Amino acid sequence: MESVYPESFARFYDTLYHFHRDTVDNEFFLGEIKKCRGKVLEIGAGTGRFFSAALNSGADIYAIDISRAMLDVLVTKIPPDQEFRVSIQDIVSFGFDFRFDLIIAPFRVMMHLIDKADQMKALDNVFNHLNPGGRFIFDTFVPDLKPLINGLDRVTDFDDEYMQGKRLKRVISTVPDTFNQIINIHFHLEWDEDEGRKSDDWHTRLRYYFRFELEHLIERSKFRKYRIMGDYLGNPINSSSKDFVVECEKTG
Repeated sequence: MESVYPESFARFYDTLYHFHRDTVDNEFFLGEIKKCRGKVLEIGAGTGRFFSAALNSGADIYAIDISRAMLDVLVTKIPPDQEFRVSIQDIVSFGFDFRFDLIIAPFRVMMHLIDKADQMKALDNVFNHLNPGGRFIFDTFVPDLKPLINGLDRVTDFDDEYMQGKRLKRVISTVPDTFNQIINIHFHLEWDEDEGRKSDDWHTRLRYYFRFELEHLIERSKFRKYRIMGDYLGNPINSSSKDFVVECEKTG
């Protein structure tokens, strides 16, 4: 497993992804959680973008993440007597002594698994933690070949105030590794503090998947029933799809 968010990125995560993601997937994942009548697990819960809202609405939800910095932010959003629901674990090896009716891994969690062995272990570990009829939902992006081949060179994807009078800027560069289907990503943050301008950098990798690769991967796992949607509205995959939204069900 990779991609343990550093403290500076955890600090600004909500600001950045409220801008980039809330209108994309919030309604879908929170709707799936609301429909579930049993226990829910969110893998890669981060700062609690879904988890805190779901818990506050009465969901019997648990959260895991590999980043202490991210979870330190999350626990500030929930009552202290609910912190037992939050733990540092990863998708490959997490363990609970009870099962779930819904497990979600939103916003590219599966793309942080670089090795095939970890991908298979993750799917089977999730399967083993589901009740019969339980579902696992995760997403990846549909590969856009041009930026994957050419990379990105210092692209600013956020430049705005994170609080009144103080600005935050994020710059992204990527170096492609098309042979291994890996994106090497460099994030650069700059922000205003009382004592002046500060900055931090973070490097991570993402493993991208093509449609039939995803299908073969799932079919090699313990899951026997699945569907791959082309968006968060449940539409089929088509040539304009930007996301693979995968729903696997534990049958039997």
